[in-house]
This record gives sequence, structure tokens and C-alpha cells, in this order.
Amino acid sequence: MIIIVLAGLTVTAVSFSVGSAAPLVPFPSVNIGVNSADNPQDVALSLQLLFMLTILSIAPSILIMMTSFTRIIVVLSFLRSALATQQMPPNQVLVGLALFLTFFTMSPYIDQMNRNSLQPYLAGQITQTVAMEEAAKPMREFMFKQTRENDLALFVNLSEGERPSSPEDVPTTTLIPAFIISELKTAFQIGFLLYIPFIVIDMVVASTLMAMGMMMVPPAMISLPFKIMLFILVDGWHLVVRSLIASFK
Repeated sequence: MIIIVLAGLTVTAVSFSVGSAAPLVPFPSVNIGVNSADNPQDVALSLQLLFMLTILSIAPSILIMMTSFTRIIVVLSFLRSALATQQMPPNQVLVGLALFLTFFTMSPYIDQMNRNSLQPYLAGQITQTVAMEEAAKPMREFMFKQTRENDLALFVNLSEGERPSSPEDVPTTTLIPAFIISELKTAFQIGFLLYIPFIVIDMVVASTLMAMGMMMVPPAMISLPFKIMLFILVDGWHLVVRSLIASFK
């Protein structure tokens, strides 16, 4: 114990001597505070900063709920459940694949937002309000293409507002929930179709084991290799991804 204390004191002394010999490096000081605004421009700038921080905090929700991510991740989750491979592929792989497929399917609309909203705003050609309106147009166009009329009519009726005469009159707050439930319905329909061939394999394996008197053997343990073999033989990932991309056309 005494040796450890002496070693610590020695290291401290050496560090102090080296630090005293070297020139002092000035450290910048950072002050964060809340001061009263002296003019309306300061108030507007503070509100804009607060608005941007709010947008950044809800950006993941915007990405998930206003793009193709919802349908893709639900279908991929159905596929893993149908294969009965437990956690294979892992959640990180499924989410990563869903994100990149989302970027791929949304790239035309992102290009429109960049061309019509972001670049003119950065060049000072349009105001922030106009930039937000132009950025919302491609997203609304995408959501209108994927939203069923009965789902949209449901939320229009629930809002108890005036009946819109054109798609431009539909509020975005009404369009988004209608788009979400339409995406969930489409994803569940695709998931049902994915389940059918794998259910047939489970039924055949269970009937075969019962006919052989092997009732103690879990059918899932025997059917899993056949499911994986079928999925590989038909090039399952190619078919699933192609069907997902084609469903947004």
C-alpha cells in the first residue's frame, strides 16, 4: 500500500514539473445562457432554432411514418416469422435493409425536394415558408399514390371538417394517418401471401411425422431446413425485394 502511494506521488510530481515547464495553452470558455431579446429579429431567430430542434427530434418518426419504411419492415418481419428462424436475420440487418430500400424507393421524391426546395432556399431564392411548402409536395404526392380512398375518407369524416374538393385541399394531418393504415393493410396482405408456402411445408412435415408415429419430434425442427432450402431455391430475397419495390410503382 505504501509503495502504491509513493508511486502515485512520484507520478504527480513529475507531471507537475513537466506542466510547469511547458507554456500554458489557453482554453476557450463556452458560456450557455438565456438572455432577453433586444429586437424582434432575435425572437424570430430563437423561434426558428427551436423549430429546427423540434424537427430533428421527430425526424425518425417522419422517416418511418411518411415513407415506404413501414411497409418494408413489416413485410420483412413477416418473412422472418414465416421462416421460423427466430432472430435470423438479426433485427439490425432487417432495419438496415429496410432503410436502404426506403432510400431507394424514395430517391425520386428526395431529388424533387432537393431540386425544388432545399437548393433554392440555400441560394436565397425562396423563403423558409415556401421551402417547406415545396418540400411537402413530393411527400404528399407519394402518400396519395399509396393511400386507399376509403382510408382517406375515414379520416376526412372523422375530422368533421369541410369535404375537400381536390387532393390539394386535404390537410397533411389527415393524409398521414390514412397513409399509415393503408401501408399496414398492404404489408399484412403481402405477409399473408408469404406465409402460404411455408404453412404448406409445416402441414406436410407434421402429417408425415404423425403417419410415421414420431409424435414426440417437433415438426418445426424438421420443417425449418426444408423452408430454408425452398427459400434458397426460388431465390427468395430477390423475389421479396422485387415485389416490395414493384408494390410502390
